[in-house]
Amino acid sequence: MTSSEEKQHADEAVASDSPPKSSSCSGTSDAPIDPKAERKLVRKLDLIIFPVFFVIYMMAFLDRINISNASIQGMTTELHLDEGSRFNVALFAYYSSYVLFEVPSNMVIKRVRPSLYLSSLMFCWGIINMCMGFVHSYAALVALRVLLGIFEAGVLPGIVYVTSMYYKRHEYQKRMSFFFCSTVVAGAFGGLLAYAIANLSTPTMGPWRWIFIIEGAITSFLAIIASFVIIDWPEQTRYLNAEEKELLRRRMVADVGDLCRMDTLNKFAMTRILCDYKIWLAALVYMGVSVAGLSGTFFLPTILKEFQWEAEEAQVRTIPVYVVAAGTMILGAWASDRLKHRFGFILGGASLSTIGYAMLLAQEGKSRDYKFAGVFLVFGGAYMITPMCLAWLQNNLSGHWKRSFGASAQVMIGNLAGIIGAFIFIKGEAPLYKTGYGVAVGMMWFGVICATTMAGLMWRENRKRERGERDDRLNLPDEDKNNMGDWHPSFRFTL
Repeated sequence: MTSSEEKQHADEAVASDSPPKSSSCSGTSDAPIDPKAERKLVRKLDLIIFPVFFVIYMMAFLDRINISNASIQGMTTELHLDEGSRFNVALFAYYSSYVLFEVPSNMVIKRVRPSLYLSSLMFCWGIINMCMGFVHSYAALVALRVLLGIFEAGVLPGIVYVTSMYYKRHEYQKRMSFFFCSTVVAGAFGGLLAYAIANLSTPTMGPWRWIFIIEGAITSFLAIIASFVIIDWPEQTRYLNAEEKELLRRRMVADVGDLCRMDTLNKFAMTRILCDYKIWLAALVYMGVSVAGLSGTFFLPTILKEFQWEAEEAQVRTIPVYVVAAGTMILGAWASDRLKHRFGFILGGASLSTIGYAMLLAQEGKSRDYKFAGVFLVFGGAYMITPMCLAWLQNNLSGHWKRSFGASAQVMIGNLAGIIGAFIFIKGEAPLYKTGYGVAVGMMWFGVICATTMAGLMWRENRKRERGERDDRLNLPDEDKNNMGDWHPSFRFTL
């Protein structure tokens, strides 16, 4: 590959060389990258990184949502969760701590080995989940849900942060969506496991208790194995030799550049981080579109039971819903990476979910098959765009500290959707749940409005940088010029 071809490749990755009068964002004189060696490295990374993270987040999501399976297997009656809003408060308790600990957690993982940190979190939340199988009071359940939120808080932003350090921006979406398929596998497996243990009970241990005990035990066991196989930071990892680490470095330079860095957390960097509209708008996008998925996940077994299926039948029928959601997620990710575009897919997924919600809001007098079809559309659209929101922000951030803060802030604010989703399905409105469906579709379009604003601002900024209107930033002192991250005038944003 000639030097001109390498430059063209970098342009296609939306990390173009500098405009006139601007220094190059690549900032390197390395020899051309061997495409064969690069493909071999990417295949190796795929086998090392995502299978273990897939399992970790599958268990995290399963341990988060198994309360919805347990609720229709006797827990509601035994712990009196049908009194007032007790079940909704139990859901809220998890997110009350979850959203508070995400940013601090990503500040910690920056300084430690991810393999030890993430596996330790996993082991602890597995134990906590087991303990929920032994509770005999509502207060104990709420307290354990708070603890569960604390230890799961660092998992998703940590995984997003770590994986973004290994892949180019337009390699990332399909891998992130594959990773997010862990959530649909968790939902489907949760329903299947709940069905399998429906008749497993003793005089003192109802079937709902075994859901928590068995799943928590599996999580803690897998955490021990995970501590040996989770990948660490690129400069630390034992999976890559010196030659592969250098190739990885050069790949990332070709994508976002050596000059587009933010590796020092000082006043200048903090200002760039806190004043970055992309982080806050992307967080609101994630919050808006996540209400549909999170509220649907928590209440899906209950909703299907309201379609006049028995508890065991409702558990099983969650499985095809999640299978369809996984299909739309993977298909959307493949097309998004191929077209190097995100916003249009977010708009399309929101439209698909809106059709489903319209069907559910107009369900009176309709058949069970009609209502069930609406559920498929809701989940298909919502799950396709949820991981896309995470990848879109990471595509448009550069530098260790900015990616760390951006990932955690987006997930922190975005998971306020869990708090909203916990309270919008009101027991007294069963089986129509007009408030739940109405708020979910409204939040979906709030997210779309934020996404439209974000895309418009980035498009305008790209045009300004192409005209050289941001080149004055290159006159800053070297300490700041070399710590700009994506504020550097050579960086180009992905729409």
